[in-house]
Amino acid sequence: MIMLYSDPLYGTVEITDPIALEIIASPDFQRLKGIDQAGYSEPFFPGGAHSRFEHSIGVYLLLKKFGASQEEQLAGLLHDISHGIFSHTLDYVFAEGSQENLNYQDSIFEKFIQKTSIPDILRKHDIDINYIIDDSNFPLKETNLPDLCADRIDYSLRGKLHYDRHDQKDLLDILDGLTAADNKRVFKDYTSAKRFTDMFARMNDVYYSNLGTAIMFQTVADYLKHAKEKGYITYDDFYTTDAEVLAKIAPYHGQDEKLKLYRYRMNCTIKTTNNPDDYDVEVFCKSRVVDPLFMVDGEVKRISDVNEEWKEKLKTHSKAKKYFLKFEK
Repeated sequence: MIMLYSDPLYGTVEITDPIALEIIASPDFQRLKGIDQAGYSEPFFPGGAHSRFEHSIGVYLLLKKFGASQEEQLAGLLHDISHGIFSHTLDYVFAEGSQENLNYQDSIFEKFIQKTSIPDILRKHDIDINYIIDDSNFPLKETNLPDLCADRIDYSLRGKLHYDRHDQKDLLDILDGLTAADNKRVFKDYTSAKRFTDMFARMNDVYYSNLGTAIMFQTVADYLKHAKEKGYITYDDFYTTDAEVLAKIAPYHGQDEKLKLYRYRMNCTIKTTNNPDDYDVEVFCKSRVVDPLFMVDGEVKRISDVNEEWKEKLKTHSKAKKYFLKFEK
């Protein structure tokens, strides 16, 4: 069986791995089509919405391009299976979440995936689920910041494509600048590495950790928490899709003034500003920064090894950004 998949970033590709195809066809994976990558994109990043489904397949395809093992490719495909509605918004909904680290989804990943159809699919093909969910086995898929990994490379290039409408060919040229060394992704030269570094920094400043993102996470979280407290939705609804939950809450807008207010805020009908002197809520936003490896005279170095300005930026840009949100009402 062959799946002809059209990816906005990588183009039309054939997916032939029967295990990957079975996972993709499963209801648990299909659910990701209804989970917005950024959270609640349209009011904040108009026209840029794309799904966790698209990104997850993107990571799978990128790992395949990198020559990763079948197990690592499958781990990449599954890495976001535990994302709930509106993605990292749940870090602002649940007490167990972390605004600074956005790791709620990671913290529940193992427990969540065990309750899906995925273990049975893998078991049928003699693949150990415990091996697949252990990130330490797969350095190409996942590494800590400021290093690069397939997840980080895909979401940044894909975000650049969707949010900035950046030229697809130019983004693929960035990928072509990568090579492998000691099981790590390394740029072929300083120019290629710095180009990616600057692009990622812009994505962080304009999208990942900017004021709009802080407002998006906080206002959508307020809306969801209120709906949960009132019994309009249940905990299980957090693991359906964005559209399903919005549709379930919608009938209560006319009878709940506070819910209506939260809805106006999250749709930017009510203005929100950043005002440290007069604010309603203090919000943190995770900041991401990379320090890629590159080749020079047969050696592997980091951008910060040769660029003092970037070395200083690493210290400041890696800290979560704090915002003081003031709602007009």
